Amino acid sequence: MKLTSYSNYALRSMQLAALHSPDLVRVEDVATIHKLSKPHIVKIVHELGKAGFLETVRGRYGGFRLGRPAEEITVGDVVRLTEGPLDVVECFNPETNSCPLIGICKLSKAMMKATDAFMAVLDDLTVADIASNRNQLLERIEKGL
Repeated sequence: MKLTSYSNYALRSMQLAALHSPDLVRVEDVATIHKLSKPHIVKIVHELGKAGFLETVRGRYGGFRLGRPAEEITVGDVVRLTEGPLDVVECFNPETNSCPLIGICKLSKAMMKATDAFMAVLDDLTVADIASNRNQLLERIEKGL
């Protein structure tokens, strides 16, 4: 399984918000830390804000913070938002499936089981969990700036 960089940086943005909670984090901070373009992070933060994962504050002193407690946000929920359906193989999507083996193929059943297991791990992981080594993360971030 491979997630897009969009999902990766959405999770990094959530992680940074958790590390600085309840203070605001600036889009510029995320862009600088991860060496990304500001517009890319703006798009990510906007989507996370629309979904309620982040609270966004506009203006000169604006930024973003977690929209609800870090313990209540699972990594799986963020991945589902940013990735959409995880159609690992074509036959996962009934609208685009052209495989004549649907329903009897052991490979597609195994792929579905693997995807379910992958998401189960992410559903068991919260934003609080990925920010739990706060001091180490902040130290590494500050070294990189």
